[in-house]
Amino acid sequence: MIILTTPLIEGYKIIEYKGLVTAKNVRAVNAVRDFMTSFRDIFGGRSASYQTVMDEIQNEAIAEISADAERAGANAIIGFHLDFENVGSKSKSLIMAFATGTAVIIEKI
Repeated sequence: MIILTTPLIEGYKIIEYKGLVTAKNVRAVNAVRDFMTSFRDIFGGRSASYQTVMDEIQNEAIAEISADAERAGANAIIGFHLDFENVGSKSKSLIMAFATGTAVIIEKI
C-alpha cells in the first residue's frame, strides 16, 4: 500500500477513486507518565514515554487506514493526514489521533 500526503503520485495515474478512509485511535495516558512529563515541563527535554505512545498510535492508525483502503479495493492512499490531539483534564489525559486520506487505485504509467 502506497500512502502519500500529496494528491498525485509521480509516475502513476489514478484509475479510480474509492473514497474517504479514516482511522481513529484514543489512548489513556497513565498517572506515572503524566507525573514524569510534568518534570520535563519544568526542566525541559523530550518525553520519550509520550513519544513511544504517539509512535504506537501512529502505527496503529496507518495499519487501520490501510486495511480500510484494501477492503475498498484500493492499492494506495493519497492526501493522507494524521492529527494528534491531547484531550482530557489534569486528572485524566487522553491522546487522540485521527487519520484521513482518499483511497485510490493507481497504475504505473
